[in-house]
Amino acid sequence: MNTKQIRQKILDLAIRGELVPQDPTDEPASVLLERIRAEKEQLIKDKKLKRDKKDNEPIDEIPFELPEGWEWCRLGEVCFFKGGYAFKSNKYIEKSNNQVIRIGNVKNNNLILSNQPVYIPDTLQNEIEDYHIKENDLLFTMTGTKGKRDYFYTLVVPKVKHNLYLNQRVGLLRVILSELNIYFINLVLKHQFVLDSIFQTETGNVNQGNIGSENTLNLLIPIPPLAEQHRIVEKVEQLFALVDTIETHKEQLKSDVKQAKNQVLNYAIAGKLTHQDPNDEPAEELLKRIGKTTTTAADTPYEKLPKGWVWCKLGEVCSFENGYAFNSDDYQKNGTPLIRISNIKNGKIDISEAVFIKIEYDKRFMVEYGDLLIAMSGATTGKMGVYKLDREAVLNQRVGNIKIRNKDIFFHKFRNYIMQTKSDEILKMAYGGAQPNISGKMIENLTIPLPPLAEQYRIVQKIETYFSFLDTIENSL
Repeated sequence: MNTKQIRQKILDLAIRGELVPQDPTDEPASVLLERIRAEKEQLIKDKKLKRDKKDNEPIDEIPFELPEGWEWCRLGEVCFFKGGYAFKSNKYIEKSNNQVIRIGNVKNNNLILSNQPVYIPDTLQNEIEDYHIKENDLLFTMTGTKGKRDYFYTLVVPKVKHNLYLNQRVGLLRVILSELNIYFINLVLKHQFVLDSIFQTETGNVNQGNIGSENTLNLLIPIPPLAEQHRIVEKVEQLFALVDTIETHKEQLKSDVKQAKNQVLNYAIAGKLTHQDPNDEPAEELLKRIGKTTTTAADTPYEKLPKGWVWCKLGEVCSFENGYAFNSDDYQKNGTPLIRISNIKNGKIDISEAVFIKIEYDKRFMVEYGDLLIAMSGATTGKMGVYKLDREAVLNQRVGNIKIRNKDIFFHKFRNYIMQTKSDEILKMAYGGAQPNISGKMIENLTIPLPPLAEQYRIVQKIETYFSFLDTIENSL
């Protein structure tokens, strides 16, 4: 269960009356609702509020059973709604004591005053006084991306030092009776059953989704006794603070795991992860067998290597092949999968959304099990993935293939880990500014440490042991 699910579980217990114990001496919610109705009637009589058509409409079906002393009601029975004002941008000024609250200021259930703030002059205050936001008003966003549920964020307005005014498509709810706990209402509006209900009423076009005030006020909400409302809010705040702490530690632990993996790799390629065996055939002899030479000390990137290891260029133990510029007119729904940059994901090759070809192609562009592919251009330049599928695939342009020349000299899994340590170096080599590129020559010219083949296997085994342990930690978060 992740922290988002934990929060929903807390909210679920809260609004079902299962988070805090009931107190039989609490005044029932029905009495509170009677006071609210009386207050509402007075406001209607004083012409400060209009009568809601659904005020006396019976509730036919309740979402779930409530504890004794609780009541179901419509949101419009306990709150009134205020829509925002259509401020014109030519009225905005650089700075004043009057800030306009727009959709972007109500984000992920937080009031973010610093997000592209806009202000209006004092001369407009009288004209827009009806849109003045008060402390403890509840704000919610009414427009977003249709089908994405990226709005209906809610928050209770805290005390601020300057005036806030309501812009269009930001809704305001204000309790009819001040003693009602607005923070409890805010918790209810974040519950999944409320979100499901409100988004069922979503309107709008292909891209823009909207929620209306009538459907918002028609939402069914549970009302506990007033004293229990306070207890619930206090308990939820305590538990949410604990979840926040867990989340902070979780992100820190994720960062620690990533750093630990990098440290393991750094130790591995420096020969500090395993013990050297003097009986291993030295790496220099491996290179001699294929007619290659070691790299001079002046070209090596850092400290002295263990005995039996040598520095060499990646191109001496791996070949590099670029992909081919296949014509999109040749794309099919089946055939041989074509590996594009978008198919390189999280260190693997994902062909679930691949395109296919059925034409003849040069075998140089063929991808085999265990090949290491790399993005050669674009925003994800340098990202790599290992092809682990038992089917033939073919390489598209701007995807490179780092293939092992001789499996008796260079272990493919050791190559994969070596290349992980080269990510930053590859990015630094990229050219082209906003559209970075790397070349096959750059990759082949990378200097790498080469241990004896037997030690390569031992190193990989050690890395996998450590990584498995670290993955277990990360997956438990």
